Amino acid sequence: MNALLSVRDLAVHIGTRALVEGISFDLKVEEVLSVVGESGSGKSMTAKALMGLLPPAATATGRAEFDGADLLGPGVVPPRGTGIGLIFQEPMTALTPVLNIGLQLTEALLSHEICDPKEARRRAVTMLDRVGIPQPEMRMRQFPHELSGGMRQRVVIAMMMLLGPRVLIADEPTTALDVTVQAQILDLLREIVAETGIGLILITHDMGVVAEMSDTVLVMKSGQAVEHGPVTRIFKTPRADYTRTLLKAVPRIDSARERTKTRQDVLLSVSDINKTFNGRGPHLFRSHGTRALDHVSLTVRTGETLALVGESGSGKTTLGRVIARLTEADEGKIQLNSLDLRACKGRELRAARRQVQMIFQDPYASLDPRQTVGHTIAEPLIIHEKLRRSERNERVRQLIEKVGLEADMARRYPHEFSGGQRQRIAIARAIAARPSLIIADEPTSALDVSVQARILDLLEELKRGEELTMLFISHDLAVVRQIADRVAVMRHGKILELGPTTQIFAAPRHPYTRALIDVVPVPDPARKRGVRPALKGSYPAGPLVESSPGHWVAS
Repeated sequence: MNALLSVRDLAVHIGTRALVEGISFDLKVEEVLSVVGESGSGKSMTAKALMGLLPPAATATGRAEFDGADLLGPGVVPPRGTGIGLIFQEPMTALTPVLNIGLQLTEALLSHEICDPKEARRRAVTMLDRVGIPQPEMRMRQFPHELSGGMRQRVVIAMMMLLGPRVLIADEPTTALDVTVQAQILDLLREIVAETGIGLILITHDMGVVAEMSDTVLVMKSGQAVEHGPVTRIFKTPRADYTRTLLKAVPRIDSARERTKTRQDVLLSVSDINKTFNGRGPHLFRSHGTRALDHVSLTVRTGETLALVGESGSGKTTLGRVIARLTEADEGKIQLNSLDLRACKGRELRAARRQVQMIFQDPYASLDPRQTVGHTIAEPLIIHEKLRRSERNERVRQLIEKVGLEADMARRYPHEFSGGQRQRIAIARAIAARPSLIIADEPTSALDVSVQARILDLLEELKRGEELTMLFISHDLAVVRQIADRVAVMRHGKILELGPTTQIFAAPRHPYTRALIDVVPVPDPARKRGVRPALKGSYPAGPLVESSPGHWVAS
């Protein structure tokens, strides 16, 4: 079958520096081509070159034949939207915050003079319904911030599909989404390819997504193609060393590390924690509020890693912030050793904060861009320890080297580091005060698979060397399987199941836990699934009952 898009020797340069070099591939009708590789490998730059969206200083050479024209030819404007559509990684930045959804959906139809305003609105409502957004008429009047992450991503997909592209490029469309919303978006993309006969280029670093979605795979490293072939062959018999390394780094939900036995003494005890976020505005128009935590109780033993898992909005991050006293609970008790954290005030609270430190999801947002990383790491030492400057500098040097960086990097600023390096700096800052408990809130979700593996290895090494106890918040169940000793499954502010990691994954007792595990993409093309079950409706959410020693399930 003739190719929809044929790319030969694509190269992108900024001055003498090559960002992409010698990329060639064909995309056929109803084919899904996945482009994979680490951050900085040139995946997104390849897509931008095909769309004519390169920075002004960049130049693209080679050939990219689409509809009888060379997209890289001089003076050629690629048929954006009507021929080739692009779905960006972060829908919130792809949508205009001051325009409602209806205006943004109909804008392209009107600017391309495809139809009149009345017909554009009818098509937009129909497309919203097709991509699975409930109450499409109402959604047309809403703004992006009023929709969930999954809904915003569906809006961006609807916006592209309204123009009827023949090639769709999806740039990391599910990276920031939890596992259930990711499953829905992948199912939607699969349906669109089958129904419309388009070609899909899927840019991702999630090898589970690649295995489930792809027909062919292009593996990139440092701007070059290191391997290209059918998905089954790539996973079964990879030819390039880099591909083998990439696949080896993938965390799998069907395998786990050997866990060392943890002590049985309880470091943290959380009892009957409630938290409701009240609506804003005048009293008559104020909403009843959102119950973020509903009688949550759990214990964390000294030296263990307890993982909190669940969908977005399940209360995971709120619980972590409540324990760290960054958010105040309405009711309940938090006991760290013999210290009542909720009762701490003033100097006592400052001393308590030293015992509980957080690693946030986005290290760039949690590091001060105006301070060197050396000063950032030293800050907890300045607050909590009376050290001479020479002693403090030596301690900072030791911390930087402990997380796998070089000591002279202390003089640099956050923007001079990669995402993985910034997360290492955030970890160094968290352990600087020698805390008893680390709360890691999605510390690897924004990282590619190889960097993610190195960060997980670092956390394991620090856990043993520093005798750390960790509360690990994540929606990535494969990562949780690798790092956690015990798992607590949350939904709608309640814990539905709590027990040892091996038991939770091998024999989940709660139906929600089973459904959550079932939607996780597995990095094995031989195990491709059909449409995954939607996690909707009610699930048992009564008090926890011990079904076997150490394994608790909601009744």
